[in-house]
Amino acid sequence: MAENALAAELRTSAGKGVARKLRAAGRIPAVMYGRGKETAVLAIDPKALDDVLHKSGAGRNTLISLGVDGTTHTVLLKDLQRDPVAGDSLHADFFLVDLAQTVEVAVPLHFIGKAIGTDFGGIMDHPVRELLIECLPSAIPEFVEVDIASLEVGQTIHVRDVALGDGLNCKTEADLAVAICATPMAEEETTDEVEEGAEEAATGDDAATDTPAEGDGDN
Repeated sequence: MAENALAAELRTSAGKGVARKLRAAGRIPAVMYGRGKETAVLAIDPKALDDVLHKSGAGRNTLISLGVDGTTHTVLLKDLQRDPVAGDSLHADFFLVDLAQTVEVAVPLHFIGKAIGTDFGGIMDHPVRELLIECLPSAIPEFVEVDIASLEVGQTIHVRDVALGDGLNCKTEADLAVAICATPMAEEETTDEVEEGAEEAATGDDAATDTPAEGDGDN
């Protein structure tokens, strides 16, 4: 994990004023915590963090060697707060991991192939785009592939249908759909319009039947 190394400094103080000074100096506040571990208050270079995440290819599931005052800790990035307008990093949370104990991480799905149903008007939908996976830190995949090439119109691939590698345990609900080759909306709308037209015609016929003939009525 040498290529995923990141340096951090211990902070002795916290608060909004300290955070503003850090950001003005090109650094951001961060914390490091873990099971049974005391939370450490840190400062890091946000550009260095972005470089590590970008180069690894695993994004937030990157195992990072976080160096703090001469000691190296293996961590995962649990949260990265960004400015909603500028997009600048504001605060990072790191979770200490034990390489011998499993962790739960969200792993993105990569859909491969072209569903055969799209050649017949089917429309693809992907309601779920990541799975919650439990595994050892060293076994965290960058992504999980889902082959959709055989999907026909009206067919669905569920979480339970997704093949995972050895040592990977899916914690996402098995019945959720990850890929659907849906019936074209235009066809559904046309059917609805025909049904609505038939109902209107029937209503009109009933109204005509109920209309009194000319000259009828109470005098």
